Amino acid sequence: MNNEQEMHHHVVTSYKDAPTPTIAAGGVNFAYRELGPKTGIPVIFFVHLAGTLDNWDPAVIDPVAAKHHVITFDNRGVGASSGAVPDTIEAMAEDAVTFIKALGFDKVDIFSFSLGGMIAQALVVRHPELVRKLILTGTGPAGGTGIDKVAGTTYYDTLRATLTRQDPKEFLFFNRNATGKRAARAFVERLKERTVDRDAKISIKAFQTQLKAIKRWGRSTPADLSAIIQPTLIANGDHDRMVPSVLSEDLHRRIPDSELIIYPDSGHGGIFQYHEKFVPVALDFLAR
Repeated sequence: MNNEQEMHHHVVTSYKDAPTPTIAAGGVNFAYRELGPKTGIPVIFFVHLAGTLDNWDPAVIDPVAAKHHVITFDNRGVGASSGAVPDTIEAMAEDAVTFIKALGFDKVDIFSFSLGGMIAQALVVRHPELVRKLILTGTGPAGGTGIDKVAGTTYYDTLRATLTRQDPKEFLFFNRNATGKRAARAFVERLKERTVDRDAKISIKAFQTQLKAIKRWGRSTPADLSAIIQPTLIANGDHDRMVPSVLSEDLHRRIPDSELIIYPDSGHGGIFQYHEKFVPVALDFLAR
């Protein structure tokens, strides 16, 4: 068996071992990681504000990749992908489409979190034919109440974290009670699982541009989400300080036949805190 065939048979099953190739499309070199069996409809993961390839929780990614072809990517101007971050969510969605099509896919499932969920909504509204199923977590609709306050909360918690030498995500994604603090520490530890070939951190400028895009999205005219015919699973914690939990309920009301899960005693990172409960639900949803 030659090397190429061997490569073909080798299935990466854990996210920490997934290589980071790049693909050139639309003037951008997109960095991505791919794992799981390369069959069926792939699940593309859309990451959160300031997030890079290294911000996906292996406790969520690995079990999904045990059954699905999983792909994570850095959108334009993020992490190891080239170019400058666009200042609108819609432009970010177009970049994501460019990336997906460059890989040769004409139908994908999307697993999105936070800012990624906003990009996923913009994508599905503009390119419905590309998406089979949609998972929206820790996110909200355009024109959603309170989305424009994300920037303030983010800056405040980033400052709090910096002063206490903690990861901002411990404040932003989790409650500050005993349960939340424990879940936060476990999450941050899991993100350190990969030790080699770590992604470039997001630049301050890219981060600020993303915040500007979120603010604009929060203040824009709501899109007609009743047009979304794709099966949609919506999840969040009941106490999301970043993207208020009521926005998940708002999404659920607006997207026909969508399913909603709100986890108790948890925040923005509810799906990571409750990964043992959430992952089987997500897998069941994707398999149906």
